[in-house]
Amino acid sequence: MNLNSALEQLYGADGRVLKRQAVGGGDINAAAVLSLGGGQKIFIKENSANLEAMFAAEALGLKALGEAAENSPPVPKVLAWGVDGRRAFLLLELIPAGRLKSGQEFGRALAMLHREARQNECGFSADNWIGSTQQKNDLAPNWLEFFRDKRLLFQWELARKNGFANPVSERLMQSLLRRLPDLLPAPDDGQPSLLHGDLWGGNWMAGPDGRAWLIDPAVYYGHREADIAMTQLFGRFPPGFHQGYADAWPLEKGFGERKDLYNLYHLLNHLNLFGRGYWFQVQHILDRFG
Repeated sequence: MNLNSALEQLYGADGRVLKRQAVGGGDINAAAVLSLGGGQKIFIKENSANLEAMFAAEALGLKALGEAAENSPPVPKVLAWGVDGRRAFLLLELIPAGRLKSGQEFGRALAMLHREARQNECGFSADNWIGSTQQKNDLAPNWLEFFRDKRLLFQWELARKNGFANPVSERLMQSLLRRLPDLLPAPDDGQPSLLHGDLWGGNWMAGPDGRAWLIDPAVYYGHREADIAMTQLFGRFPPGFHQGYADAWPLEKGFGERKDLYNLYHLLNHLNLFGRGYWFQVQHILDRFG
């Protein structure tokens, strides 16, 4: 479906684009607000036509989050996706920026998502993307094996191909992977939670209703500690957020010691995407746990 067809299907004669205003879309995609003939404003993300599957996967993730649990953080409604010439696109409900009412409420809402949206297997129904790197989500019954094979080992193999690994770091990584059963706990009650999957400070926003909205997900079912760990890696979360989460559903003792292991996945991904500037942080975690 091309863009004009999608807009006509959604809005009929009112779907004519009167104005396109570019806005920040992160490091990966172009983004804009489209003003339509009927007065509507919607959000569009665009990238190369060969990345239509990336937008389809994001749409699936937003749908999963939106249907996950009552009182969990809201997400923008998916309107359509497709290819228009050389560009793939994703149309979303436009969420005007607002002012957050309560960081504690945000934390409690995320805890509600993690507690209520659970299943017996890790992974997701489809692969998706973490930045511009494909994220493998093959279903697996065991969290430690999933995190080892589909997260750390997958990224380490990319780092190897990209020339970052060396004999010392290789030995440390293999030692860390062997030690994972002693370092990470199983999910609560053996049931992994639905995760945002890329929950850094730039992937939430305050909406006009004062609530925190989740955007740009890379969803999968896994240990909820992985989401909370990333909230402490890049960007900032509002005062009261972590206390609100802990009040609603406390984390198992020792999380502060484990969070770097979860974040090793994201640091490896940034290493592979953006280069050697992330190597020091990767090496520090390998030295500590390898």
